[in-house]
Amino acid sequence: MDKEQIDALFNRFEEACYIHEGVECWSARELQVILGYARWENFKVALERARKACEGSGAKVGTIFVMSRKWLVWAVARNDLSKTWR
Repeated sequence: MDKEQIDALFNRFEEACYIHEGVECWSARELQVILGYARWENFKVALERARKACEGSGAKVGTIFVMSRKWLVWAVARNDLSKTWR
């Protein structure tokens, strides 16, 4: 991937962000498209791998990956690397 492609992908990621109660969040369904997953089932596998990696790092998975009817990705703050799926 060249710098131009990375910049375009980064911009799409940033444009998909919205603020909910002062917290940055992303729709998992929107991220699916941005990251090039054609099928939700395949992207869901990637989400599960990310959840397991988070668990392996000792992070509190229950506060980072939360399932609901609509999955959302939450970043607590711009300088915080933690994210929540909801």
